[in-house]
Amino acid sequence: MVDAKLRFPGGAARAVSEKPMSVRLDASLHFANGGRLTPEDLLLIEAIRRARSILGASRATGLSYRKCWLMVDALNRTFETPVFATFPGRRGGGAELTPFGERLVALYASIGRRAQRQAKAALDELSAALNPDFSPRASAGALEASPAEPPPRRSPRS
Repeated sequence: MVDAKLRFPGGAARAVSEKPMSVRLDASLHFANGGRLTPEDLLLIEAIRRARSILGASRATGLSYRKCWLMVDALNRTFETPVFATFPGRRGGGAELTPFGERLVALYASIGRRAQRQAKAALDELSAALNPDFSPRASAGALEASPAEPPPRRSPRS
C-alpha cells in the first residue's frame, strides 16, 4: 500500500493513495544538442503563461529577471521553432507561449503520464521500502542544534 506521486509541471499530478509514504518522480530531458527541459523550465513556462511577461513570471517564481530571461532564451534556442514569442518594450511588452510551446508542454505531460504508468510497480516497491523515521540532514532540528554563536575569527597574520 503506497502513495506514489509523479509530479510533472504542466501536467496534472496523479496519486494512488494507500499509505502516507510517497515517491515523486521528476523528469529532466537532456537533448542531443545540449539543450534541456527540466521541471524548473516548466514552472517558468506556466508562470509566463499566466503573467504574459518574463518580468511577471520572475516575480511569481522568485527567480531573478536575468535567470528567467536566460531560461527563455535557452529554450528558444534549443528548438528550431521558438517556445516563446517575446514583445520587448516597457509598455505593451510581454511574452507568450507559441503553439509549439503549447505542444512542448503537452508532450512533456504525456511523457510524465507514460512514465507513471510504466514505473508504478517500481515506485510502489520503493515506497514500501522507505524508512518512516528518515529526515534530511539539513532539517529544522539540525539547524536548532547548531551553536548559537559563530566560531571566533582568526586574526590576520602580519
